Amino acid sequence: MDFSTKLKQHLARVEPALDALVPARTDAPAGPARIYDASRYSLQAGGKRIRPVLLLAAHELCASSDTATTAADPLPAAVALECVHTYSLVHDDLPCMDDDDLRRGRPTLHKQFDEATALLAGDALLTEAFALLARHYGDRPALAVKLLRVLADTASGDHLIGGQMQDLLGERKADATAAELEFIHLNKTAAMIEAALVMGGLTGDADEATLATLRAAGRHLGLAFQIVDDVLDATADAATLGKTPGKDAASGKTTYVSLHGLDTARGLAAEQTAKAGAALDALPGDTTFLRELFAAMLSRGN
Repeated sequence: MDFSTKLKQHLARVEPALDALVPARTDAPAGPARIYDASRYSLQAGGKRIRPVLLLAAHELCASSDTATTAADPLPAAVALECVHTYSLVHDDLPCMDDDDLRRGRPTLHKQFDEATALLAGDALLTEAFALLARHYGDRPALAVKLLRVLADTASGDHLIGGQMQDLLGERKADATAAELEFIHLNKTAAMIEAALVMGGLTGDADEATLATLRAAGRHLGLAFQIVDDVLDATADAATLGKTPGKDAASGKTTYVSLHGLDTARGLAAEQTAKAGAALDALPGDTTFLRELFAAMLSRGN
């Protein structure tokens, strides 16, 4: 099966799952109903769904015939991960953070609703992610604990939130170093991509060695993805990005482009992608789809 067809298959599973597992609440009082409406506005705004697709692909790779009886349904984990990712975007776009008006090709949540609703909707998406894991994997407590631990650690102050805080501090720092920039993106971006692959491996009943290799692949892919994002911010238009371009340069933000230059940044992205590919080489099974997905994530800037 070719890459495009396989990608469409994965996406065809993700979109209905997002709708079914985070449903509208038409029977709820006005306050909760508004939060769900706002949450679903951002959750169903489209996008490439890279993280849930990575999770499904890792699950498929690991859930071989030998583990078919012990593998679990990966869709609730994929939706939980997308809830966390979407919450992070909603909060990133707030005026007190990156102050953006456009996300995934349409008004950001605080522009479509209001700032307070966006804040609460982001909170709701974050907590819903953990509720999803508890509800859908509660009959397999060992797996549920592992999934909850991975997602909680990823979303914590040590990683996603800590990376965002360091990113905000870096906006005020004229002499940011390469190590400080890497810290931001290992935690703000790469940690979520690592989590996607590891959670897919967990639902596919992967062994510890395979999980470690998936984590390494995600780490390198995440850095490559962020470097490409920095390149796109400097070179692409709003139609390509689905968000406002040029904001990094306008705000004086430290990026791989501002720190290293455009050509070197592209070279660093290619280097990290090669390291991610080397990790894939160490995995059992057919990694063709993951390899092509990694390449597609890098080539989006070309």
